[in-house]
Amino acid sequence: MRIFRFPLVPPRVAGAVAAVLFAMPMRAATVPEQDVLSPITAFFAGMAKRDAQAITAQTLPGGAMVLMRDGKPAKMTFEEFATRVGKPGKPIEERIHDPLIRIDNDLAVVWAPFVFLADGKVDHCGTDLFNLVRVDDKWLIASIADTGKKDCGGQ
Repeated sequence: MRIFRFPLVPPRVAGAVAAVLFAMPMRAATVPEQDVLSPITAFFAGMAKRDAQAITAQTLPGGAMVLMRDGKPAKMTFEEFATRVGKPGKPIEERIHDPLIRIDNDLAVVWAPFVFLADGKVDHCGTDLFNLVRVDDKWLIASIADTGKKDCGGQ
């Protein structure tokens, strides 16, 4: 049995390589990816304005959400969600980052970590999963699933 030995990378070199890699800008979204993200951004803007019509305008009629909370699914239609969020209340905002986007013809999936703020403070965080369809050249959210947890590690 042969044992292969690899030379250790000097810490200075490893540090320089890491600095270059972490300094590299994130890949910008392509135009098709930006098109897919557009209804999600508008959906969140509608939530922040507590505008039920702006929320449902980005969704496929009959679409639904599944929100996982403490291992239990809470299911609702987009219309039910929009009615709930459309009522007056404290300011809310949902932000996603580092979305993973996959597109195949008229079908797209977006998987992204999120943080949800209520009254300017982190309320919960998790991962959003959006399924989108393109109808008459317009991307619409067909369904949403998310995880939600209170321990957000200082986000």
